[in-house]
Amino acid sequence: MAAAPTFRKRERMVSNLLIEALFDSGRSRSVSAFPLRAVFRTTERREGSAPVLVLISVPKKRFRHAVDRNRVKRQIREAYRHHKELLWQQIPDDKMMLVGFVWLSDRHSPTAEVEKRIVSILQRIAVK
Repeated sequence: MAAAPTFRKRERMVSNLLIEALFDSGRSRSVSAFPLRAVFRTTERREGSAPVLVLISVPKKRFRHAVDRNRVKRQIREAYRHHKELLWQQIPDDKMMLVGFVWLSDRHSPTAEVEKRIVSILQRIAVK
């Protein structure tokens, strides 16, 4: 039986330098599948890092209560965890991809809908 996919700490984008590189650089691209937008960029692989580093952002402007923001982040994390192989298979060994998921809506969406949007985004990123 295959092990369930995981979302480890080394797959999370925590470095401010990487976050700035993702959002400030003119080399980043984005795709949207409402209520999500993904900003992504390919860069040189760092020692000991995963092929894809992920950042999940749910702005306070969209959901005032932390419990609501946390629920949406949990939905995004879970959908990404189940489908990350769509993207991981496309990354060369010497490169890594930075991906930032940003929530655009001020309403909750069903988990199945969030998962469908994540799959759509990952497939479109993998092609580019």
